[in-house]
Amino acid sequence: MSSIGGKIKTYRELLHMTQEELALKIRVGTHTIEKYESGEHIPSTQTIIKLSTVLDIPASELLEDDSISTK
Repeated sequence: MSSIGGKIKTYRELLHMTQEELALKIRVGTHTIEKYESGEHIPSTQTIIKLSTVLDIPASELLEDDSISTK
């Protein structure tokens, strides 16, 4: 099961975006992105919406549990 932080990191890396670039686009500090990706901090609803826009994925994709197994 992938956490929201893991999903943020995965989608960020798929876009070849650094933590610094993502932080600038959603107007938070780089340290905040590090905390999200490590699971130390959970983004607010408003931040999840910003992340979904920048990462070009539905907010529901960030929020849902991975119940489908990958092969």
